[in-house]
Amino acid sequence: MELPDRYRQMVGRATIGDQLRRHGQHTPEKPAIIFYYADGRRQVYSYSALNARVNRFAHALQDLGVRRGDVVSVLSRNSPDYITAWYACLKLGASLSSLNFTFTEREISYQAGHCEPKVLIVEDLFAERIAAMADKLTSVRAIIVSDMSGKAAPASWPRFSDLVAESLPASEPDSDVCELDVAMIQYTSGTEAFPKGVMITHRNYLISTTPAWMAALGLKPADVWLFVMPFFTIAGLGSMTSLTILGATIILVQTIDPTQALQIIAEERVTVMAQTPTFYLAMTQVPGFRQTDVGCLERCLTYGGTVPKVMIDEWQALAPQVVWGTYWGQSELSQLGSVGWFRTLEEIPGGDPTWIGKPVPQLEVRVVDADGHDVEVGELICRSPSAMLGYYKDDARTAEVFRDGWLHTNDLVRIDADGNLFFYDRAKDVIKSGGMNVSSQEVERILYQHPAVFMAAVVGLPDAKWGEAVTAFVVAKPGAVVDPDALITHCREQMAAYKLPKAVHVVETLPRDTQGKILKRELRRVHQKA
Repeated sequence: MELPDRYRQMVGRATIGDQLRRHGQHTPEKPAIIFYYADGRRQVYSYSALNARVNRFAHALQDLGVRRGDVVSVLSRNSPDYITAWYACLKLGASLSSLNFTFTEREISYQAGHCEPKVLIVEDLFAERIAAMADKLTSVRAIIVSDMSGKAAPASWPRFSDLVAESLPASEPDSDVCELDVAMIQYTSGTEAFPKGVMITHRNYLISTTPAWMAALGLKPADVWLFVMPFFTIAGLGSMTSLTILGATIILVQTIDPTQALQIIAEERVTVMAQTPTFYLAMTQVPGFRQTDVGCLERCLTYGGTVPKVMIDEWQALAPQVVWGTYWGQSELSQLGSVGWFRTLEEIPGGDPTWIGKPVPQLEVRVVDADGHDVEVGELICRSPSAMLGYYKDDARTAEVFRDGWLHTNDLVRIDADGNLFFYDRAKDVIKSGGMNVSSQEVERILYQHPAVFMAAVVGLPDAKWGEAVTAFVVAKPGAVVDPDALITHCREQMAAYKLPKAVHVVETLPRDTQGKILKRELRRVHQKA
C-alpha cells in the first residue's frame, strides 16, 4: 500500500529532520552542540540556531540541484558543519554517505564511484587531497569546503560558512520526505573485500533504534554527552542522531586526546561518554588521573574490544559512581544491538568479560549453527525494525545476509539460559589452527591478565604446519618488561595447548583506527609478508 500523502507532508510525516525543528520550537535556547576547536576555542549552538543553520544549508543544497533520493558525501572530522549537512539532507529526503577522512585516493574513488554523490562537502584540512583527484569524481556537481581549520582551498569551491550566513533565509525547505526514504548510506569497513553500502531509513531510527537506546541506555534530554566517535562510523553518526532526536547536549571536539577528555568532563559536567577500551585505558595513564574531578560522570559505555581489568579497577578507584555499559551492534541493524550494565567486573554474569548484555527491546535474536539449528555457541541472527533496507546496489549480498527470515550478523556468540549474550569472536577473526577453532578474544583476555601487559591483539598468520598460527602482539605497561616465553607459560596455565600463541611479538604500539579500535587486518597484512 502506498503511504497517504499526509505521511509525506509535514502534517503527518515521521522524519528525523522534523524533530530538530520541534526542539527549536520547544527548547530554543538549550545547547544542542558545544564545539571545541583544535585551538581551544569554544562555540555553542542552541537548538533554534542549529535548526535555522540547517534550513539555510538545505536551501543551498537545493540551489545546487540536490533533490529527494540524491546522495551527498562528507569528508571531514566531526564538526557542527557535519551535523548541519546531515540534517539538511534529512530535510530534503537526500541520503548522506560519510567518507573516512583517513581514506586514500583509491578508497575515496571507490566509495564516491559507488554511491555517486551529487555534492561533496570536504573540510579544508583535506581540500588538497580532493583537489588532486577532483576530475575522477564524475558524479559530483559541486564541492563545498567546510572552512573549519583555516587551510587553503580552491577559490571556486563555495564556502560552507557563506551558505549558512545568518543573513540568508532560514525557512523550512519545501520537500516531500517519507519515513521509508534512505537517510544514510553507511559503508562497512571492507576488511575482507570492497566495503558494502548499508542503507538506513528514517524509519529505522524513529521507530526502533532511538527508542531502544532510550530504554536500554537510559538516554534522557538532560544528558551531556562527550562525543568522540567519528561521524563516518555508524556509532558516530548513529549516536549523534539519537541524541539530537532526544534533545540532549553534545560536547563535540575537533581533536581529542585523553588529557583533554578528562578536562572537558570536569568543565562541561559531562554525564555520559562512549569510547573504546584502549581510549579509557589511555586516560588512566594521564598524570594526575586519580585527582581528576569526574563526579558528574554517570555512565561510561565501551565497545570494540576486550575490557582490561586494570582499566575498570583504575576508574573504579577514581569514580565509583560510574556505571559501565557494554554493548554490541552493527551497521546492518542501524547500530541497534545488546546492552549490559555493571559497576565492577564481579557484577558481570558468570564473571565472563565477553558479556555484551541482553538484546534491547526492539531486537529478537537466535544463536544458530551452520545448519540453522539453535545452539549455545554459534552465529547471532536477528530480527528488528532497525534492520537495514539492504546493501546499496548489491542485491546478491543483501539476499545473502537476509536468509530464512533473519538478518545474519556473521558474529559468533554464546547465549545462556537467562538470555545473556557473550561475544565469542567475529567470524573473520576466528583462527583455524591445526584443525581447531581458536577465539582471538579468548587468548587476548588471558594475555591481559598478565601484570606486565598493557595492550594485546591476537591474529592468525599463515603457517605451513598449522594452517594459521596463533600470534600475539603485546605492548608492555610503562616501566614493565614483557618476556615472550614467560607470557606463553602464563597462557599455558589457563588454556588448552592448541590455543597457545605460537609466537609473541613485543611492540611499542598497535595499529588503531580513529576510534582507537585495534586494526587486526593491518597486523595480518604487515606480518604475513614478513
